Amino acid sequence: MRWGLRPRGPEAAALATARSLWGTPRLPCSPGWQGATKRLLVRSVSGASNHQPNSNTGRYRDTVLLPQTSFPMKLLGRQQPDKELEIQQKCGFSELYSWQRERKVKTEFCLHDGPPYANGDPHVGHALNKILKDIANRFHMMSGSKVHFVPGWDCHGLPIEIKVLSELDREAQNLSAMEIREKARSFAKAAIEKQKSAFIRWGIMADWNNCYYTFDGKYEAKQLRTFYQMYDKGLVYRSYKPVFWSPSSRTALAEAELEYNPEHVSRSIYVKFPLLKPSPKLASLIDDSSPVSFLVWTTQPWTIPANEAVCYMPESKYAVVKCSKSGDLYVLAADKVETVASTLETAFETISTFSGVDLENGTCSHPLIPDKASPLLPANHVTMAKGTGLVHTAPAHGMEDYGVASQHNLPMDCLVDEDGVFTDVAGPELQNKAVLEEGTDVVIKMLQTAKNLLKEEKLVHSYPYDWRTKKPVVIRASKQWFINIADIKIAAKELLKKVKFIPGSALNGMVEMMDRRPYWCISRQRVWGVPIPVFHHKTKDEYLINSQTIEHIVKLVEQHGSDVWWTLPPEQLLPKEVLSEVGGPDALEYVPGQDILDIWFDSGTSWSHVLPGPDQRADLYLEGKDQLGGWFQSSLLTIFIPEPTSLPKTSVQLIGIESHCVYIFFLNGKDQSKEPPYGADVLRWWVADSNVFTEVAIGPSVLNAARDDISKLRNTLRFLLGNVADFNPETDSIPVNDMYVIDQYMLHLLQDLANKITELYKQYDFGKVVRLLRTFYTRELSHFYFSIIKDRLYCEKENDPRRRSCQTALVEILDVIVRSFAPILPHLAEEVFQHIPYIKEPKSVFRTGWISTSSIWKKPGLEEAVESACAMRDSFLGSIPGKNAAEYKVIIVIEPGLLFEIIEMLQSEETSSTSQLNELMMASESTLLAQEPREMTADVIELKGKFLINLEGGDIREESSYKVIVMPTTKEKCPRCWKYTAESSDTLCPRCAEVVSGK
Repeated sequence: MRWGLRPRGPEAAALATARSLWGTPRLPCSPGWQGATKRLLVRSVSGASNHQPNSNTGRYRDTVLLPQTSFPMKLLGRQQPDKELEIQQKCGFSELYSWQRERKVKTEFCLHDGPPYANGDPHVGHALNKILKDIANRFHMMSGSKVHFVPGWDCHGLPIEIKVLSELDREAQNLSAMEIREKARSFAKAAIEKQKSAFIRWGIMADWNNCYYTFDGKYEAKQLRTFYQMYDKGLVYRSYKPVFWSPSSRTALAEAELEYNPEHVSRSIYVKFPLLKPSPKLASLIDDSSPVSFLVWTTQPWTIPANEAVCYMPESKYAVVKCSKSGDLYVLAADKVETVASTLETAFETISTFSGVDLENGTCSHPLIPDKASPLLPANHVTMAKGTGLVHTAPAHGMEDYGVASQHNLPMDCLVDEDGVFTDVAGPELQNKAVLEEGTDVVIKMLQTAKNLLKEEKLVHSYPYDWRTKKPVVIRASKQWFINIADIKIAAKELLKKVKFIPGSALNGMVEMMDRRPYWCISRQRVWGVPIPVFHHKTKDEYLINSQTIEHIVKLVEQHGSDVWWTLPPEQLLPKEVLSEVGGPDALEYVPGQDILDIWFDSGTSWSHVLPGPDQRADLYLEGKDQLGGWFQSSLLTIFIPEPTSLPKTSVQLIGIESHCVYIFFLNGKDQSKEPPYGADVLRWWVADSNVFTEVAIGPSVLNAARDDISKLRNTLRFLLGNVADFNPETDSIPVNDMYVIDQYMLHLLQDLANKITELYKQYDFGKVVRLLRTFYTRELSHFYFSIIKDRLYCEKENDPRRRSCQTALVEILDVIVRSFAPILPHLAEEVFQHIPYIKEPKSVFRTGWISTSSIWKKPGLEEAVESACAMRDSFLGSIPGKNAAEYKVIIVIEPGLLFEIIEMLQSEETSSTSQLNELMMASESTLLAQEPREMTADVIELKGKFLINLEGGDIREESSYKVIVMPTTKEKCPRCWKYTAESSDTLCPRCAEVVSGK
């Protein structure tokens, strides 16, 4: 200690504590990563660290240890995709899944793959979906789990059938069911191959020879078993109910198959329902002088012919009003009098008001059939939001209407057929007319003729459309098969509480959707799918299904596929013991039903075919947000047999995308001279970096940004690889406590990074993984650490402990960084592994485990100490903006105390050009004093500051003052290291002279 300044009392104890925390006599110096230092480092420091020797250093070139690696800085043109294909082949991408399944490990991670639809080319939705899953799988595999992931495809359904039929045009009308099925199967197989090729090209880890397909016989057989088990438990039933019906597809639809068009235009009308029989209360309020009618508003005029009642809200107030134009009396809700009068461009005089319950037992006339009575009935679904407070009720064409009809035993006759046109029951004027087109015109004209139409106007509102054909649907009653959701809703909600949703708000969304669904229509009137395995009586409204019939059909389907339903005669579809009971082969009373199962039932039962073990549990379901009402819900609703088991035990991850819109045309580029191919890793980086809980953006700008990120990462990796070319970790590593303080500090930061990265992967927050990595390799490494250590790496002796200390840190940094991004960028990670010089026979990075760090890297007091040196460094660099720090020398004056002792450990000599302190300052030389020098030249810059040392959670606190004095150096630039430490420009600095003489 100079001038006898040795700490005593509390200062001595504090210094001892600091030493024990840092575990080294060399206390940390400033890495300059706080505040302005990093920005200044990039633009201001142009000397020793940034302008290193190169081929122009002449005779000293061979004495400088420049980086040596064949790892390319850039891959231009087709080099990127070609390199990825080479890596996939060389590193065994296709065998990786099977390899990890054969490991003897205790933990298993199961991600259940929701099947993409086999009806088109691979698109952005597929990329987001499959890459996110692959990142999760690769992380868990590297972390030591045996990954269970079976990719699959949803192969049945209307979109494929429609696509096939549209391509055949007129020929389609003459095709048999089996011909349609064969063409649909071929179409699906072709789509699967295209999609599978893309998934493999993106580096998705799976056994691609063992996928699941919903048209596979064994899969279909399991599905039929599930159907019957649900039927046997009373959850499946057949009923005549109104359902969403697509005239363009000629089939019933579930709510998940709808999309709502907010710009749909309907022809809304105000209709008079003449009073036929007043209730006692109403009779007392009116006389016979003027006709009385009930005012009804509807947006679906075509449903008026099917009217069976008019509903009111019992608790609401209603009014009898007199029209100023016609003198007629109308009945409507009291709250709607002014609004409706304004719409009808008239004035209403309120004669009297009464409660809705006072309408009980009244009737009115059907507006198109005068001698048909439409009773007035109470109903809770009536609202005052729009209309007149009185609701036209057609039981065959409305869900609430059906409920009212069931309660009051009203007729439920449907006047509309599968094509969406009126049947002959609707009458000769309406027969064969499409209800949403000409049929609506005719109904409105009939109302005009009957003088019961008061007003027609266009209404723009949200209306359900068939999500496949993009055409409007209608509500139409027909006999369908349903799952009774009401009976399992409570149990399903309880089960959902055990599932972790990401984001958490998605749970409420799924519960709300379930609450809105009293039942699920699972039957479809098409041929490309799995048949509902029931037999219908030829003359009676009866059907046949039991355990014997199901077992027989399941065995047939398992062996030959569901085509047997169409290819075998009915008598062969029934077991012999049942056949003899229902008429025998010659007088069979039953025929196979023609309905198929909803494809959401197809995919929703995938758990029964795919999930492993007796519990059949998954750790993760990861799909787009549209699956809240789709695959997530159908999976949940099909698990209640025999016990609810298959929900994921860890989490349901939702990605906020519309997964069927944008197609990928960018992997290989279009014009490669202008648009060089991006490659799969750029796509994967973009996926990981995207905020998947919003609508993600894709295009040249974001993809170019992803490519730029990877280019910067490549440069970082190249620096790391190049500077460990002569290093063997087994023989050359320096013990952590003997390393340079800045190297220890980087290991300290590295362990913190590794812990955070690991936790983010566990939380499936891949975007934060990308951002954390990007910050670390650009700021902590490239902009800071690499700039500081270049002189030590290039200009010290090869085996100098100071150089080996740095290389020891670089080896650990390389290992942690590569493993951190490996799940996201598998091709780049494997490419780096092939270039690590000290690995003689490189294995796949994915076969060597996850990040490994050491607890001794963590130095709790290190960060505090480093920041103290940072503050002085910031002062120095901030005083010479745009200038070379190596052309200056600094004097650091610190009042005696703990801060002085900390900084003194970085520089034991009073003045040094080779100390740890000077390495960080990047100056020509640094001088450390406890008091200001007596004499200074006039051209000096004096900077003052204070720093608060806060150790052990505040137990050790001391604020110290310091001064940084900056002045131009008097030394010359060394021709070997380019530091301003030589006595003349023709001679080497003392350090370089010693190194060269040794060589």
